[in-house]
Amino acid sequence: MACADLRQELDCSICLNIYTDPVTLRCGHNFCRVCIDRVLDTQEGSGVYTCPECRAECQERPALQRNITLCNIVGSFLSTWPDQEETGIFCTYCVDSPIPAVKSCLHCEASLCDNHLRVHSKSADHVLYDPTTSLGNRKCSVHEEILKYFCTEDSACICVSCCLIGEHRGHQMESLDEASEKKKEKLRNVLQKLTTKREETEKRVQRLQERRREDQEKAAGVTERVTSWFRNIRRQLDDLEKKVLSEISRQEESVSLSVSDLIQQLEIKKDELFSKIRHIEELCNMSDPVTVLQEPDTGDLCDTQDRERHDDQVHGVGDLDVGLTSWKLRSLSDIITIINTEMHGQVPADIFLDVNTAGDNIHISDDRKSAYWSPSQNHPETPERFQYYPQVLSTRRFSSGRHYWEVEVSESGSWRVGMCYPSIDRRGEQSLIGYNNKSWCLCWGRYTPCTLIHDNKVIQLPDTIPYDRVRIYLDYEAGQLSFYSLCDPIRHLHTFTATFTEPLHAALWVEIGFITISGGVRKWEK
Repeated sequence: MACADLRQELDCSICLNIYTDPVTLRCGHNFCRVCIDRVLDTQEGSGVYTCPECRAECQERPALQRNITLCNIVGSFLSTWPDQEETGIFCTYCVDSPIPAVKSCLHCEASLCDNHLRVHSKSADHVLYDPTTSLGNRKCSVHEEILKYFCTEDSACICVSCCLIGEHRGHQMESLDEASEKKKEKLRNVLQKLTTKREETEKRVQRLQERRREDQEKAAGVTERVTSWFRNIRRQLDDLEKKVLSEISRQEESVSLSVSDLIQQLEIKKDELFSKIRHIEELCNMSDPVTVLQEPDTGDLCDTQDRERHDDQVHGVGDLDVGLTSWKLRSLSDIITIINTEMHGQVPADIFLDVNTAGDNIHISDDRKSAYWSPSQNHPETPERFQYYPQVLSTRRFSSGRHYWEVEVSESGSWRVGMCYPSIDRRGEQSLIGYNNKSWCLCWGRYTPCTLIHDNKVIQLPDTIPYDRVRIYLDYEAGQLSFYSLCDPIRHLHTFTATFTEPLHAALWVEIGFITISGGVRKWEK
């Protein structure tokens, strides 16, 4: 009864079988590793993880801790109390009702239940083993005797006769138990290695899962910011549309009122002209010359200046002020500028080259923004100066945050752009940026393809991309250093990942050409 109770305690509540590689949740409940992993996988998209036993909840996927004690208990139980029902081996002598066997006798070639085991012969010839159906495999096929020894030369289980008179006579022998223990020791070593590899694999899986969650959180944050940006764009565009349409309506109303007033004045003038025309026609039809001559002079009736004044009034009314409307539409460009500012951050400071680090054969411009190859340079020797290569560092260094800077390079010559630690060597061949573990760079040569280099490891890039303008982006906390070609559209070239242990300086190397820092330093706001 106690055995049955213990057996029930060792059952996984998910698969209802005895534990296989048991692990423990925070709430204290145990499950087979494979079983609980499958359950957690199904809960991946729900946003909450629950224990199948007590329904305890947690927001993040729980870490699975291997229950070593329970694993040992399961192993001991299986070695001491084999699962009789699952073996499918029944007592040979219980013919009326199948009873699970607890032992098998090699001498009798029979399996025995508890009752028949009590009356079984205790003679040394009757060797008992765990229940098995392959009793014939426990006897020598040649001498029909029980296997008792292991021939190390032939790696075979043999009987006494094989040792004395058989083909294994004179060979090195071991008892089955001794040979079995040696093989078990080897298997334990293999098991230990496999267990270590599995645990390492589990850690890698957990790290990747954490990385995936971090990426999902980052994506959610970027999505939220982009959504906010476009919401702001739509709001500003709606406001701009209302302002422009309102201005058009205001101008239309103003022009319409002016035109209406002028029309009214011209209608009055037209009536006056009709009256004068009739009067003149009457004069023209009179036969009395005295009356015609006594009429006042009519020259002012066709006053040219009066006509020109009215023409000026017509033209003075004008059209809609398209210029003012266009000026208001310039706000659209302002909106785009604001968006770019929000996406790319402000400009806190320019980046300048440190002339004290500039090696021979490199000339730094007066504004300290450009580096030129010049074989006639002889700089005074300083501890910071590169003594072997024509390269230079920036005065500014970066120890936190997200930043980017841009360069323009000459089409001729060779160049390298990148970043490095201040502890980089300043003398010898090992000081070349990219050819040590303290620097990262993008390299282009007159006779070599464009490459990315770090710690002497080279990544070749396609030669179909223009590299005359380059952007270098640094995310210090994330340990990412990215390179972009500023073609149309912008092309991402590569991202180095590392755990930065020192501040980083911008680094330039040039030979027969020049490099100009074109974009200063910009900081991405989080």
